[in-house]
Amino acid sequence: ICVCVCVCVCARAYISISIYLYLYQQRSIWDEPIQFSTKTKDACTMVVSGAGDYTRLRVSCKGPSQGQNPGRSYYCDFQGKPNLCRAYNLNPRHYFTQMMWEMRKLSHACQGPKVYRPQMCKKYPDEAQMTFLAAWPKTTTPKPSRPSQSQEQRRPVVPVQTKPVTTPKSAKPQHQPVKPQTGRGSQPRKPTPKPGKTTPRPTDHSQSKASRLASEYCWRSFHGICTYFISWFQN
Repeated sequence: ICVCVCVCVCARAYISISIYLYLYQQRSIWDEPIQFSTKTKDACTMVVSGAGDYTRLRVSCKGPSQGQNPGRSYYCDFQGKPNLCRAYNLNPRHYFTQMMWEMRKLSHACQGPKVYRPQMCKKYPDEAQMTFLAAWPKTTTPKPSRPSQSQEQRRPVVPVQTKPVTTPKSAKPQHQPVKPQTGRGSQPRKPTPKPGKTTPRPTDHSQSKASRLASEYCWRSFHGICTYFISWFQN
């Protein structure tokens, strides 16, 4: 009976201590934020809260002031189910401490990886990890500035090379042979005589002399032809 009583007392004490440690760890991570500084001396705070079945983490940072200008301020939110990891349930604060070790190496705490995998829960799927949710202000890539009007005027004007306009060559007219017209009243065209040597007309004196010679030396039937040739030779 005494042995049973001692075992029960020890078991209750162990359970009580475990519950106390668990509640203390939960209270420490939920109520006591984790603070750290980035590579550029930004003072950051990690605050854990619950959102249904998810665990949410907000990292708020403020940069050092530069003269009269205040330092930059920004924050980012992460969300996940780290309670799926057994090691997280035993020591949840150490889980976020390992995240903090990665963030303090950065120049901007919110420009790190989109999914953090602490060493104690590295083998678990993405659902058990803290995933990037949102950030303020939003990091946008600056657009290339458009050159001003004065800069455009300074640019040297490159002459545009114009191609010479080629005029189409006029097609040579093709001489088509004239077809002869057939039918009534159609007469074949006389070939145009080529310009040749012009023979001077015989004068009246030469004609009379040629006619006299033709009547003497030629037959009567060739009198006209002889007269023509004799007058031509005389001229």
